[in-house]
Amino acid sequence: MADQPEQQAHPSTKPYLIRAIYEWCTDNGYTPYLAVVVDASTRVPMEFVKDGQIVLNISFEATNGLKMGNDFVEFAARFGGVQRDIQVPIARVAAIYARENGHGQGFEVSELVSEHKAEAKVDNPTPATAPERPAPGGKPKLTVVK
Repeated sequence: MADQPEQQAHPSTKPYLIRAIYEWCTDNGYTPYLAVVVDASTRVPMEFVKDGQIVLNISFEATNGLKMGNDFVEFAARFGGVQRDIQVPIARVAAIYARENGHGQGFEVSELVSEHKAEAKVDNPTPATAPERPAPGGKPKLTVVK
């Protein structure tokens, strides 16, 4: 079997790393934040999007019904007192990090290959990393995973 060519591409490690950093945050009492590059495939409250990005608190206390699958991060959360259903494609996640210290992981954001791609219109180019958030003791350092 070692002589057979590979039939399928390897699945992405990105959703597994997102879940691992989320678990690390919650196990250590940190608040996990998800930085997302918004396009037509993301379902987030647009009034909170700045420069084509939104940062979401995905802690247990801030979300209801959190599901972190291999294709989407989905949950319900309150924004300005109104409950909203959130759906973020894994491909649009720029980073996951702890609010308290900025430790986490940055990711390359890729375009989705779907029928929505032609409809997606983003005025700003996609940044390579999430916006840096100041933390006690200095700014967080995120690295891009390719």
